[in-house]
Amino acid sequence: MYRIERAKNALKEGKPILIYDSDNREGETDIVYPATTITPADLFRLRSDGGGLICVAIHPDSADRLGLPFMVDVLQVYSSYSNGGRGKNKFDTVTEKIGDIPYDRKSSFSIWVNHRETFTGITDNDRALTIRKLGEIVKRSMNGNGVNFGDEFRSPGHVAILRAARGLVSERVGQTELSIVMAIMAGITPSMAICEMLDHRTGKALSKKDAIEYGRLNDMPFLEGSEIIDAYNRFKD
Repeated sequence: MYRIERAKNALKEGKPILIYDSDNREGETDIVYPATTITPADLFRLRSDGGGLICVAIHPDSADRLGLPFMVDVLQVYSSYSNGGRGKNKFDTVTEKIGDIPYDRKSSFSIWVNHRETFTGITDNDRALTIRKLGEIVKRSMNGNGVNFGDEFRSPGHVAILRAARGLVSERVGQTELSIVMAIMAGITPSMAICEMLDHRTGKALSKKDAIEYGRLNDMPFLEGSEIIDAYNRFKD
């Protein structure tokens, strides 16, 4: 439990942790930051030391209250109505295999957004602002405050939103759910910026061994998905 407690304390202080899902899933390590406190310097670390896609995971209750869909559902609905019932079109052939990924049953991706106060949306300053504002609106929605998502964000944008599964890690054990349950256990807003760590030498995901060494050198707690699940099950009890 020491590693879990150390990671919780880091998150409470706005510091990053490393989460590895499992050998039998993606086999990837993500750098994880609380969304509400992220800075442009943190964005630089995510894109330079992580190198993968910078996303924001949010709690399913907040996603429901904000009206944020799963992108796979949007595409399937569009496919159903796009041809007016006149048979298949080219788009239908694309959407027939939506969700067909080798390690999971359904992607957690929702929409991509920029905050309305950003300019291009892609700079470290702009993405940090969008991520912080996502954290803030998640916090307000979880507290039961009325919010209008469209008043603050535009889409398409440069920050991908990830909806955690309804049952969290009891339903899906991706980085989305693992990061959200860590936020819950740490007592912080369940909105987390995550980014996969890639290896510039191989072009693949950074190995678990190298991710652990990176965490040691940079004083970042490294957690495996299985220990997060065990800790969360005890936390719920």
